[in-house]
Amino acid sequence: MPIFEYKCNNCGKVIEFLENSGKPQKHQCSKCGSSNLQKMLSGFAVGQNKPSNACDSCFNRPSQAECEGMCGGQCGL
Repeated sequence: MPIFEYKCNNCGKVIEFLENSGKPQKHQCSKCGSSNLQKMLSGFAVGQNKPSNACDSCFNRPSQAECEGMCGGQCGL
């Protein structure tokens, strides 16, 4: 089950919940008891799955030799 973060619109507390993504669930704030919560976008859901120092032309190349042919091996792959 994935972990989802919610922010309470009444008191501002951020709360994490384990939830089954297939079933809607009603959560309550552990600080003030409100159910007025807003789902937040988690940081891990945004971004790319590649090394930060890799150039776009070399990413997913099967060998170092091919990488060196694209950028001279300067990207670090």
